[in-house]
Amino acid sequence: MNRKPSFLHMAMNFVLVLLALLASWIISFYITKAAYSAMAWTPHDLLSLLINAVLGFCFFGIGIAIVSKYFRPREHYFLNDMLEALRRISNGDFRINLEWEFGRNNEQQRHPYVQLVDSINSMAANLKEMEELRQEFISNVSHEIGSPLTSISGFAKALKDDKLNVEQRHRYLTIIETECIRLSKLSDNLLKLAVLDSDRRPFHPTAYRLDKQLVSLILACEPQWEEKKIDMSVEADEVEISADEDLMSQVWLNLIHNGIKFTPEGGKITIFLTRTEDHAVVRIADTGSGIDEQDHGRIFERFYKADKARARTVGGSGLGLSIVHKIMELHRGSIAVSSKLGEGTEFTVSLPLHLEGAEA
Repeated sequence: MNRKPSFLHMAMNFVLVLLALLASWIISFYITKAAYSAMAWTPHDLLSLLINAVLGFCFFGIGIAIVSKYFRPREHYFLNDMLEALRRISNGDFRINLEWEFGRNNEQQRHPYVQLVDSINSMAANLKEMEELRQEFISNVSHEIGSPLTSISGFAKALKDDKLNVEQRHRYLTIIETECIRLSKLSDNLLKLAVLDSDRRPFHPTAYRLDKQLVSLILACEPQWEEKKIDMSVEADEVEISADEDLMSQVWLNLIHNGIKFTPEGGKITIFLTRTEDHAVVRIADTGSGIDEQDHGRIFERFYKADKARARTVGGSGLGLSIVHKIMELHRGSIAVSSKLGEGTEFTVSLPLHLEGAEA
């Protein structure tokens, strides 16, 4: 909100301008008087008055121009700082922290310039955080792509050796095939995240039976959990929800595959589906090695791997849970993790039963 100047402030400004004009006219009077005396010329009174007035205004303007360079209003320096800050931000420098104070403490929060300073500082901080995330994302992508490419290149060169026997060639080709699959999955996951982040993401909620979907996906994963002799247990109530069935399939497959991946041979995975008043709740618990509590807040970040050494042995890019989290946001649901090292992991997914715009 704009502050109106007080009457006293206006009166003081008027007096100062009047004194400056008076001083300019006095200076003009003595200069013209000296000039007339030197030229031995006595002009008409009206002409002399006009010359003094014009010359006085000229002196007044010159004086104001000179003085204003040294006594510029505070807002002038403020606007210069604002423009410099915006210039730096436009050039990619987000290390901005402006500090300005206006008025007394009770006026500080209401002053529009304070809101402008806070907005610029907030914008710079957000852009700096986004830039750091972007650089980290590029670094992670480069690393995830670089590792398999190095393996593929190295073993492809090794295959040129004519002295390799059939068993060695088969082993090298298997490694190359595995790394190509890893690159393909990484590319697929990056594409999924790009689509989910875009404004044109596909989102078509329909009404369907969640319990049937879970059972169908668990049976589809049977070869994987049977191979590790995992005891798969399912307890599901009949629950109908409104959601995008294809997107939710990605959620359940990612969580089930994670459970199979990190559960040791002979372990157990239990899936519960219950219904509350207006939500469907799915809990997927495994008897794997668990996740350190300090990593709980970061496991949904892109490329974050709670256990780097373990992640290298079992594969994965650290994008699966990011995709799950993004899909849950689209459905206005939530996902939480409960886990301790050596005590297994449990993911709890909560979904609203009905979404606006869902097709029956």
